[in-house]
Formats: sequence, C-alpha cells, structure tokens
Amino acid sequence: MASNNKVPEQRPPASAAPATGSQQDDEPDEWDKRIFSTGCSDENARLTDCYYEKKDWRLCKNEMERFRQCWKLQGNDRRTDTKDV
Repeated sequence: MASNNKVPEQRPPASAAPATGSQQDDEPDEWDKRIFSTGCSDENARLTDCYYEKKDWRLCKNEMERFRQCWKLQGNDRRTDTKDV
C-alpha cells in the first residue's frame, strides 16, 4: 500500500495564474463571492499580494489605504457596520 506524502501547498498570491489539473476551479468559492460582492476585489487582491510578497502589513500601507477608500466608497462600512477607530 503506497503512502500519500504530499506536502501542503501554500496559497499563491491572488494575481497568480490558476492551478492546473484537478485543482483548477472555474466556479468562485464562497470567499471569492464575498470579496466580489464588496466591489473591492481588485484592491483586496493587491493588498493580499503585497502581504504575500513582503510578509509585513506595515509595508503595505498604500494598498491598505486604497482598500479602505474603496470599502467606504462602495458603502461596505454601512453594510457591515464597520467603525473607524
């Protein structure tokens, strides 16, 4: 009996090419649907990519600010009861 010694894959940045073979999925999952519904999926992808590349949120302040501006512009702060502190 063969053992299955697969190494878990890390999630690629949002802008990476889609997976091939059995991992390819043309249908958006629940996470994707929620992000797309905010109207800020591009800004979210840039923020996620920045963190993936730099591993430090402090180095992604510009991307975070663009995401926050989009979030407010789309009315998500009212929809989700987000409060500025």
